[in-house]
Amino acid sequence: MKFRKFGKALLISALSTGVLLGVSSCIQSYSVGYIYVTGTVTGQSGSNGIISGYKIEHNTGGLTQINGLPVSSGGANPVRAVLISGSRFLYVLNRGVNANGNANCSGTTGNTVCNGSNIEAFAVGGNGVLTPQGTYYTQGLNPFRMVADSSGNYLLVLDHDAPSSAGCTTLFNTSSCGDITVFQINSTTGRLSLQNNTQFNTAYGASLTYFPVPANPVDFVLSGSNVITLSGAAGTNQAAYPYAYAASTGQLTTTTNVSQPLGIYRATGLTMAGGMLYVMDNEAPGSIATTPTPTSVPCPTSTANPTGACSMIIPYTLGSSGSLQAQTVGQIADDPTLANPSWLIVESKSKYLYVANQGNNITGNNNAGSGITGYYITNSPAFQLSFTTPSTFGSGSAPQCLVEDPSNQYIYTANYNDNTIQGSVLDPNSGVLTDMRVNSKYTLSGPATWCLVDGRTN
Repeated sequence: MKFRKFGKALLISALSTGVLLGVSSCIQSYSVGYIYVTGTVTGQSGSNGIISGYKIEHNTGGLTQINGLPVSSGGANPVRAVLISGSRFLYVLNRGVNANGNANCSGTTGNTVCNGSNIEAFAVGGNGVLTPQGTYYTQGLNPFRMVADSSGNYLLVLDHDAPSSAGCTTLFNTSSCGDITVFQINSTTGRLSLQNNTQFNTAYGASLTYFPVPANPVDFVLSGSNVITLSGAAGTNQAAYPYAYAASTGQLTTTTNVSQPLGIYRATGLTMAGGMLYVMDNEAPGSIATTPTPTSVPCPTSTANPTGACSMIIPYTLGSSGSLQAQTVGQIADDPTLANPSWLIVESKSKYLYVANQGNNITGNNNAGSGITGYYITNSPAFQLSFTTPSTFGSGSAPQCLVEDPSNQYIYTANYNDNTIQGSVLDPNSGVLTDMRVNSKYTLSGPATWCLVDGRTN
C-alpha cells in the first residue's frame, strides 16, 4: 500500500500527536496518598473537633481537599489519630473539655477533669472518605495519647489519671498513677473490645480493666515487645518505665520494679524513629536540668551543647527488658532559636532527622520559636546527629506534628496557632527543605492538633 504526500503528512501528524499524548500521560499528575489533620472547628479550645483530609499531588506536593471532608471527629479537642495496618480504619482520640471550656485536664475532680472524652472509629472508603463506625471510651480519665501495634490488632490509649489507685502501690514504688487502656480491634468491622488486665486477678479478686502506669505520664511509645512510658511532673527528675507487651493478647506486664531517671525536667514527648527512641526535652529558658532540681542559670555551652540551647533531643536504644541505653553522643542540642520540640521523624532513607518545635508562645499567629530543626544522621559513631546546612526551616506557627508523604518527596506540618498545613520539598542529597512550587500553605477552619498520612489510594 502506497501513501501520497498528503496521506504521509497526516500519518506523521497522527504519530506525533500519539507520541505527545504518550509523553503527557507519563507526566500526568496523580495522587500518591492522603493527609488527614485533626483540629477544632474554631479557635476556641472547647469547640467541636473535625478531621480535614487532602489528596497529595505527586508532581508538586500540592493538596486538594477530599470530597466529603472535613467531618466531625465525634467529640471536642481531638489530640491524636491513628490508621491501622491496611488503612481500612482510622481512630481519633477526642480529649474532651473541662468546666472551664478547655482541655487542660490532669486530675480526678472538679475542673481538672475533661468530660466527653472518647475514641471515634472511622472506616476509610474510596477516595479517602471517612465514615463514622462507633464511639468508645477509655477506663481512666483525661486520655491524651494513643498508638496502635504494628499488626493492627490492638489499640493502646494513655490516660493521665487512672479511675482508682488499685495496683499502683506496688508499681514502681509509687502510690498514685495514670493508666493505659487496651482495646482489641476487630479486623473486619473495626470495632473495639476492652482487654482486661489479667495480671491483677489474684491480688484483687477480679481483673482490672486498665493497666496502671506511674503518676503524671507525659507520653508513651510501643516498639515491638516493649511499651515505654515517660512520667513525672515538670520540675522533677522525670523517668522512663518499661513494660513487656504481648502482641498475641495485648497484655502489659512490668519486667522490673525499678524506674530509670533520665535527668530531664520538662520532657515534651517520646518518638520511635529509625530504630531509636528519642526523648525530647524543653528546659525553660534561663534554667538547666541539674540534680536534684533545675537551677536558674543560663543554659551553658559544652561539647554536647555547643550552642547553649535549652531544648534537647536525647537518643536511646532499647535494651533487655525495655531498658533505655543512652548513646555515647548523649544529648543533642536543638537549634537555639527554636523551642519546645513536639515531634520528630526520620525520613525514609534514614539520612536525616527533623524536629518540629512549637515555640513557647501559646496564643496568636506568632511564629517566634516555631520551626523545623534538621539533622544529618551519621553511623560513626552510630546515630550521631549534626545540623544540616542551614539547620532550621520554616513551618507554620506552633507545629504539632511532622509527616513525610508516601512518595518520600515532601514534608508537612500541621500548625496550631495559625490554623494551617505547610508543605516543603525534601532534597534527598542535602536534607534541605524548600518551599513547594505551588502553594505551600493551606488554611484550616481552626487550630490543627495532629496529622497522619495514608499511602493507600483507591
